[in-house]
Amino acid sequence: MLLCDFHIHTKYSDGSVELRRTVDLYGQAGFDVIAITDHVVNGDNTIGRLARRFRFSVREDNFDEYISRVREEGERAMHKYGMLVVPGVEISKNHLSSDKSAHILLLDIKEFIPASWTYEKIFLAAKEQGALIVACHPHQMSDMSRNTLFLWNNRDKYARHIDAWEIANRDDVFNVISLKKYPYIANSDFHKTRHLYSWKTLLNCEKDIDSIKQCIRHNKGVAITLFRN
Repeated sequence: MLLCDFHIHTKYSDGSVELRRTVDLYGQAGFDVIAITDHVVNGDNTIGRLARRFRFSVREDNFDEYISRVREEGERAMHKYGMLVVPGVEISKNHLSSDKSAHILLLDIKEFIPASWTYEKIFLAAKEQGALIVACHPHQMSDMSRNTLFLWNNRDKYARHIDAWEIANRDDVFNVISLKKYPYIANSDFHKTRHLYSWKTLLNCEKDIDSIKQCIRHNKGVAITLFRN
């Protein structure tokens, strides 16, 4: 089984750990697969504009540099640790109301996708790139300030576009995902070093990006584990 974490932030957005140090933390901890998923924040409201102003977001003008750095670190991680690093982003549609907010992981992304686009346009662009689409922390969190409930509240409309849902995020578990029998993964939502110790995904597949995406989409050979020190 591959030990995986598909939801990791660095100093490219609001993470507190630099990219290379983040990769080393996971490599030294024995992980097989990780995804770097820094925020792409919508700039069409006050919350989004503030996030972009304080550089808590990957932007169109630094996206190519971001992806290039992640790929460079991926080559180093594979050579040094045998760890696969997947480039990704977290599309972050932030609003004052949690019912209007949604965060979406796009894994194996290749071209920039703005968070201000409509959901339909984001999903279509991600599919055209072959990216994996994951609804992250879609239900009530223990930290109430971070609730992003839009996708769950509108699942009848959008579930057909989503490849998997986070069934666990850091220390929270969302049993509603299992009750709906949606494809699932579990992640850390890593921002600080201590977040390494949290829920993770186990995959029974080969260590290459196509096998990983197929395993998650079909949700066969997928398990979750609480990773502790």
